[in-house]
Amino acid sequence: MLLLVGHQSSLFHTAMTPLRRRFAARLPGFVALKKPRVMSLAVFTAFVGLKIAPGHLDPLLAATAILAIAAGAGAAGVLNMWYDADIDALMTRTATRPIPRNKVSRREALAFGLVLGTGAVAVFALVLNVTAATLLAAAILFYIVVYTVWLKRSTPQNIVIGGAAGALPPVIGWAAATGEIALEPFVLFLIIFLWTPPHFWALSLNRADEYARARIPMLPVVAGATATTRQILIYSILLVPISLLPCALGFGSLLFGTIAVSCGATFVALAFRLHRSKGTDRRAAQRLFAFSIFYLFVLFAALLADNLSNRGSSALLARAGSTSILSLQGETFDRAAR
Repeated sequence: MLLLVGHQSSLFHTAMTPLRRRFAARLPGFVALKKPRVMSLAVFTAFVGLKIAPGHLDPLLAATAILAIAAGAGAAGVLNMWYDADIDALMTRTATRPIPRNKVSRREALAFGLVLGTGAVAVFALVLNVTAATLLAAAILFYIVVYTVWLKRSTPQNIVIGGAAGALPPVIGWAAATGEIALEPFVLFLIIFLWTPPHFWALSLNRADEYARARIPMLPVVAGATATTRQILIYSILLVPISLLPCALGFGSLLFGTIAVSCGATFVALAFRLHRSKGTDRRAAQRLFAFSIFYLFVLFAALLADNLSNRGSSALLARAGSTSILSLQGETFDRAAR
């Protein structure tokens, strides 16, 4: 009997080995569908929104919220690649994505994206709150239906309007912690919303021929490089005062303001250099694109550091205050005992 069980177990492991190898070989394709680099920035800004929100969210619930946001952002990336598979195959930058390379089929990508997105929204609604779940669902739907399906192939303002989806993560993070929307996360939304056009247009300037081949009306294709660099400069200038709103509203310190001004000035300087070249300097476009990622990360990291510092100071003050009260009570008791 034991020999029979052992033989069956050996047959089972032998049969499962090819399946494991196939799964391991295909797993990177499914991971790539989620656009990990884009997803990581969205998750980080959501984390900052969650951490600066008032009150305290249980660590397990906070971790659940971040994982659900990551799944939702990943689902948006998957469904975007599912719909854009035809044009991805025409562009050098996207031709190596999993679907054009036949690593994952379109049907598999659609199923994966729907399960991931639905699961993320369901977890938010069941474990956290309906407000955050609604915002996450709205972000996914806006990115897929409004941006990917409608705007991307129809207007050069696609990235401006569509950028609203990518600006929502800090609002979702705040809502996860509080169950509501406030002015502070809306300011963070505005920062990302104004940051998105110069960030993406800097990339598209060097890919204008690819977008033209795929018949995507990106601004450099429709309006030309000079007009695009002008718009990049305008948005970069507008971003500076908006990035200082956290200081004006009291949830950003002087240190945050200093970082926002210095990084904003560098952003504008790089945008001006690109505009002066009329979009012909490919390195200037690459530098601006790379710095824009650094800019957003540093800005939100500074805001997070501010919050952690303030909470640490508040905790020390509260502890000192309770110690003083206990000391006074002890002295009063001693006097009464005498």
